[in-house]
Amino acid sequence: MEPIIGGGDAAPPADLIKDASVETFEQDVITASMEAPVIVDFWADWCGPCKQLGPLLERAVVAAGGKVRLVKVDIDKNQMLASQLRIQSIPTVYAFFQGRPIDGFQGALPESEIKKFIERLVQAADAATGGGDNPLEDYLNAGEAALKEGDAAAAAQLFAQVAQADPQNLRALAGLTRCQLSAGDVEQARATFDLVPEDKKTDPAFAGIEAALSLAAEGAGADLGAARAAAEARPDDLAVRFDYAAALIGAGSLDAAIDELLAIVEKDRDWDDGAARKKLLTVFDALGPANPATTRGRRRLSSLLFS
Repeated sequence: MEPIIGGGDAAPPADLIKDASVETFEQDVITASMEAPVIVDFWADWCGPCKQLGPLLERAVVAAGGKVRLVKVDIDKNQMLASQLRIQSIPTVYAFFQGRPIDGFQGALPESEIKKFIERLVQAADAATGGGDNPLEDYLNAGEAALKEGDAAAAAQLFAQVAQADPQNLRALAGLTRCQLSAGDVEQARATFDLVPEDKKTDPAFAGIEAALSLAAEGAGADLGAARAAAEARPDDLAVRFDYAAALIGAGSLDAAIDELLAIVEKDRDWDDGAARKKLLTVFDALGPANPATTRGRRRLSSLLFS
């Protein structure tokens, strides 16, 4: 007979199953996912399906023997975090590995499907660390490493080789799109993204790409020098400063754009129906949850909104 989760000696180890908040999310999810896949369960006490799914997830995580971890986020207690991650219904489950989302699902699943979900995560982790038998994984991992280090040209070549061998490989298409965005080729990035079937664009591999494409299109053609001069001349005109932030985004200066948008929120958090706050969330989506600028910006935004 299987042990009951939470009862007596069957209680899971503290490092396998945790409750997280906006303050601990980076450490418990992003940092921890560098070692093993981390499953994040977004739930609420009033949600019936959440109460069905939660114990099944816990049992499956414990059964995996430390190969995966589980973090639970109560959306009622962490509304800002749920908003930043675009949680629109619960239960929603994301899986993170090496700082990025790699899989997920919505709604309560039967135990057999949860086991398959965890098996996929373990296989993905094995492949990324040299334990898999897919020869394309080395190219994908090398491409992602090169892109992270800022070598978009080398990364694009690696992703292109995978896409040539496997035209439907979602990681390769996502990587190519990011490389093209990094190089400033918005038109080609959009063309590559359009190759992805509509029902696959919600795959975790494409998390943030639509946001990045949208931002790049909005800021295209803006005169950064003129926008900066106008913002310096009229620092109390929030519309002018918002335009400057958009120009910074178009120029690829996302760190500076985050600072400018945070300054607007600090002056008037509800200006233009919260336009600066909404734009910040889009920038965070585009950068991804593991980006240091996202982490810094989220902390500052939370401080401004809840001070």
